[in-house]
Amino acid sequence: MSAKEDNWTTEEGDQERWELRLYVAGMTGAAKSAVSNLKKICEEHLAGRYSIEIVDLLEKPQLAEGDQIIAVPTLVRQLPPPVRKIIGDLSATDKVVVGLDIRPKK
Repeated sequence: MSAKEDNWTTEEGDQERWELRLYVAGMTGAAKSAVSNLKKICEEHLAGRYSIEIVDLLEKPQLAEGDQIIAVPTLVRQLPPPVRKIIGDLSATDKVVVGLDIRPKK
C-alpha cells in the first residue's frame, strides 16, 4: 500500500508545502491510529498545505533503508527541511506538533 493524499490547493502561494511519509508494517491498530491521528493534526494545523504518503513496509521493505526506519509506525517530515522523524501512533498531539515544528497559524 503506497497511497498518496494530496492537499496542495492553497489560497496563498507563499505557504510552505509539507510532505509527510508514514511508514507502517501492515494496517495494525497502531498503524490505523497513526494514520487517523496524523490526518487530524494535518487538517487542524496544515489544511491545504500537505501531502501524506503511507508506505507499508510489508509490501515494500526496501523503502525502509532510505529513511533509516528501525521502528513502525514512523512519521518522516520530508518537506520543509530539515527532515524530522517521530515514532509511535502520534496520539500525543502536542508532542507531534512540536516534533514536526509546526508554527501556529497567523
